[in-house]
Amino acid sequence: MKFVSFTALIGITMRYDSVTDAMLGVLRRHLRHDGWTAPRLAAHFGIGEATAKRWIVGKGLTLERLEQMAGLCGMTISELAREAEHARSGMKRELTLAQERALSTDVFLSFLFMTILAGATPQELIDDFELKRPVLDAALGKLERLALIDRLRGDRVRPLVDRALIFRKLPMRALFDKYVKHQFMEMDFAAPEAVYTAEMLKLSDAGAGQLAELMERLRRDAQVLGDHDREESLRPRRWMMMMCAIRPFDASGVADSAADFSGN
Repeated sequence: MKFVSFTALIGITMRYDSVTDAMLGVLRRHLRHDGWTAPRLAAHFGIGEATAKRWIVGKGLTLERLEQMAGLCGMTISELAREAEHARSGMKRELTLAQERALSTDVFLSFLFMTILAGATPQELIDDFELKRPVLDAALGKLERLALIDRLRGDRVRPLVDRALIFRKLPMRALFDKYVKHQFMEMDFAAPEAVYTAEMLKLSDAGAGQLAELMERLRRDAQVLGDHDREESLRPRRWMMMMCAIRPFDASGVADSAADFSGN
């Protein structure tokens, strides 16, 4: 009889759970991309919407049902497992300088990469931005050669970089300055549809660093919100941009304003 230590058994169980969770995460992403919401799954399988939601998170989901749900996305369980294993191995959190340079030389290529990170499918990009298929395919091929994406069967695309990546190098920052920043600088903050908030704080360098961390967490929360909205909302969606910024307060005009103050 072969004995397995309790510690080893725990390790095997934890590894199984982590693989299962990764497979479910991959499945949910593909279901969202292909438009399989909980109501649509419920109608397809003839079950209640609550049951469909439980299946999506892995509760009460048999191997047969998992295979059927993977099939809705044109995938087999083995393909699901391979993609999950790739996801578990850890994605890059930062681009190389060569990758940033390649993206920064082509605004369309960098835009395409960012939309793929946001979960867009090739067909969705064609529909949303009236792209020609040969142009899109050529750009996707270049992103694949740069080791930024994988192209899968069924016209699916998988990013090879973590969505929470941080651009730390000059090329992408210069691209932002040229093509994106002006859209925020020219924004009419008095317009009824304008959404913004502002606050004045007196902070140490440590406090400013903590505020920057809060902003980064907000960005990740916004990504989760976008994924949830893609899955649950039946209303039309449009592409939005969000920018958070902190900067030292320019108090050069305060003294002049005080001198002009009448008190009336």
